[in-house]
Amino acid sequence: MRKLIFAINTSLDGYCEHIHFRPDEELLAYFIQLTKQADTFLYGRNTYQLMVPYWPNIANNPTTSEGVVYEYAQAYIAVSKIVVFSKNLDHAEDEKTIIIKDNLEEEVLKLKQQSGKNILTGGINLTSQLASFGLIDEYHFIIHPVIVGGGRRLFEDANLQEKLQLKLMDTITFKSGAVLMKYGKG
Repeated sequence: MRKLIFAINTSLDGYCEHIHFRPDEELLAYFIQLTKQADTFLYGRNTYQLMVPYWPNIANNPTTSEGVVYEYAQAYIAVSKIVVFSKNLDHAEDEKTIIIKDNLEEEVLKLKQQSGKNILTGGINLTSQLASFGLIDEYHFIIHPVIVGGGRRLFEDANLQEKLQLKLMDTITFKSGAVLMKYGKG
């Protein structure tokens, strides 16, 4: 069975909106490696609309970005499938995007049972639902040395039936002071 991996940037005080973070080259290199180990992205509507068409546009315009930003964009567009769970999204931005309106748990279990590489997810709303169903196999929290003081917090909308007990798998400290804490199911 394929692994569903959740990765997100967060502040020391637990806020995780993308506007608070600018990953440096070292962090982007980590995300490039993680992305190359996947063949499917799993998003809610908000995250999908942040990522697409942003990264495909960078990948298609090498003169606008250089180095690891362009390299990440290339890794991003190499992923073969994007699955978006949304009741409100009417159309996909490209041919490799599939929109699913309901049956989240059932559809994700089907995805995990297919052959292939890892499945990556991020964002806030969908992740809370995935965690509630116990579908996430690994959690990659990149904690930045900043206190934001407001915004959306991770798992604030989660409806857990019981506490998720996770096991620390690895930590990496980046030059920026950000720390990756990688957890698996306990």
